[in-house]
Amino acid sequence: MKQIVFTVPGTPVAKGRSKSSSRIGVDGNGKQRVFTRHYTPEKTERYENLVRLAAERAMAGASPFVQPVALTVAIYLPIPSSWSKTKQDKARNGLVAATKKPDADNVLKALKDGMNGVVYVDDARITDVTLQKRYALSPRVDVIARALDLEVA
Repeated sequence: MKQIVFTVPGTPVAKGRSKSSSRIGVDGNGKQRVFTRHYTPEKTERYENLVRLAAERAMAGASPFVQPVALTVAIYLPIPSSWSKTKQDKARNGLVAATKKPDADNVLKALKDGMNGVVYVDDARITDVTLQKRYALSPRVDVIARALDLEVA
C-alpha cells in the first residue's frame, strides 16, 4: 500500500493545549507532596480518536508506513448560518477565504496525532504537507497519506 485516502466527518477540531491539574498526596516514602497530572483536553481526545478510527478503516489492517510520508489535507469548515444568503453562496463556491478559527496548523496537529502509529510509525516521518482550509456545506477533513520512495536517514 503506497497511499491511503480517508475522510474525517464533522466539524474539524484544533489540537487543544495540554491541561494540568495538581493534588496533594503521599509519595512512596510516606512524605506529603504535590502531584501534577498533564492531560489532553477531552474535545481534542475525542477528535483524535475519530481521526484514528477513520485512519484504521482506510488502512484495512495494513502496517503503518515506515517510509517518509507526504500528507495532503483539505479542511472544510461549516458555513456560518448567520451569514447572508449571498455570502453563504460565495463561501460555498470558494469565493470567501476561511480565515476564522480553528487554525489550520492546529487542526493538522490533531490529525497527525490521531494518525500516529496507524498510518505511519511516527509523525516524524512526515516530510511533505499540503494544507488548505475552505468552507463547505458538509464540514469534514479529507486526508491523503502517501508513502514516498525516499531513503530513511
